[in-house]
Amino acid sequence: MIRRLLAATVLVLVACNRTPSADLVIFGRVWTGDQARPWAGAVAIRGDTIIAVGDSDELARYVGTDTRRLDNGSGLVAPGFMDGHVHLVEGGYSLGQLELRDAGSPAEFIGRIKAFAEHLQPGEWITDGNWDHERWPGSPLPRRDWIDSVTPNNPVFISRLDGHMWLANSAALRLGNITRRTADIPGGVIVRDAGGDPTGILKDNAHNPIQAVLPVSSPARDDAALARAMDYAVSHGVTAVSAVSSFWGEYAAVRRARAAGTLKIRVAMYDSLEDWRSVLDTLKANGAGDDWVRLAGVKGYMDGSLGSTTALFYEPYNDALGTRGLLRFPEDSLRAWIGAADSAGLQIAMHAIGERANGLLLDIYDSVAQAHGARDRRYRIEHAQHMRRGDIDRIAASGTIASMQPLHLVDDGDWAEKRIGPERIKTTYAFRSLIDRNAHLGFGSDWSVAPMEPLLGIYAAVTRQTRDGKNPEGWVPEQKITVEEALRSYTYENAYAVFAEQHRGMLKPGYLADVVLIDQDLTRIAPAEIQRATIRATVVGGKVVYERK
Repeated sequence: MIRRLLAATVLVLVACNRTPSADLVIFGRVWTGDQARPWAGAVAIRGDTIIAVGDSDELARYVGTDTRRLDNGSGLVAPGFMDGHVHLVEGGYSLGQLELRDAGSPAEFIGRIKAFAEHLQPGEWITDGNWDHERWPGSPLPRRDWIDSVTPNNPVFISRLDGHMWLANSAALRLGNITRRTADIPGGVIVRDAGGDPTGILKDNAHNPIQAVLPVSSPARDDAALARAMDYAVSHGVTAVSAVSSFWGEYAAVRRARAAGTLKIRVAMYDSLEDWRSVLDTLKANGAGDDWVRLAGVKGYMDGSLGSTTALFYEPYNDALGTRGLLRFPEDSLRAWIGAADSAGLQIAMHAIGERANGLLLDIYDSVAQAHGARDRRYRIEHAQHMRRGDIDRIAASGTIASMQPLHLVDDGDWAEKRIGPERIKTTYAFRSLIDRNAHLGFGSDWSVAPMEPLLGIYAAVTRQTRDGKNPEGWVPEQKITVEEALRSYTYENAYAVFAEQHRGMLKPGYLADVVLIDQDLTRIAPAEIQRATIRATVVGGKVVYERK
């Protein structure tokens, strides 16, 4: 309401030839995201609100003696990027940790772990990693005996880059009490050797025993991780995130930053679906929050991931005929939790990657909505990577939001076809099909699974080129989209996904002043050049929170 009154006051003053000075005026080629006026030459900001958008000559009159002016030349000015799917504080912890994403062989994998362990104190855990065995000749899964000799004093629990498969060394397995006698855990897989001993590979819910014995974080460490995460975000033009799979320590850290005035980005938080009662109690006690911190709903899991062969399909994997993937929780539990959370009025976001996981989730969403009556739910499917054509139609018809991550296809495109074959590939990462059916398509990163860099995500969505260089025309090229469509998925659509589209996600008077300045006009350069564009400045709530030196 205050923003609308401010905008109305500005219009009255302009009509009386008493143009007020702006606090900040940004000049450049402005993509507004407003379909009624998609392009402009400048944006004027007062406080945390946009007061005018128009031609550069027209808005020059808003520049007063105390006005800050940002000139972006021929680069692109756009609404601030929103990342629709991050693990925020967890990502902050990962910065500066062991990095195995681009390790190109088992030897390099082992060597990096050895070098990292040499700088640690005995007993310190080695975590994160983000290894990818698909980069290695023959794609062998790593084993604990590869690394036991180079980590004699440190437990190791490092994840594959998809976050659905982990390697534990023998020390970590002992601490988690995982032995050959340990029964398989529902919703997970303990990979074993021919003799029945654990190899160290744990898939999905099988990692729970070790997760339970990891060192507990402290508020001070959470605050420091959040600060690192925010600096990383704004350096890549990200002004708002949806933090999924939030934990209560993260929620507390974000609220502390808000109270201290140090919060640099807007955060919508989704706690665990199974913990929906605690979310509801917290909402009753504290309210949903505001445009800076909002407890948005709950997030759960249907299945695992394609790379770990735990994404749930109707038919077996082509390269693992003994499995169709797995359901992380029993179907009746999922139906009960989703139904209860929906009855409580919570927004629901569910991880679903395989075709069967997506189909089953749409069935559940439909039955719950019919049982509880019509309302604006904005159900979300996180990832929505592999779908049957009929389910793409169902997503669009139901208004369900497909919350997807373009950078994942850059990795998956190297090897996905060996998993599911040429036919199922045709509707993988089906951006074009979703947009053509007027579905709501939001983009994110899944950071720290992939970099929180929207410019790279736009490049991936527009070109669909894979890291191996074998798809110069794009992997499943018929699913490519335009730059403006990708920009919309990183801005307006992510605002819509958190019920904020009336005041965020576009550059127009009365909207919050979240803006990104890019050094190149993404709509006028060759698609292959998008990956080389950089962020010049990021503005959140009218304040310049990042500026390239």
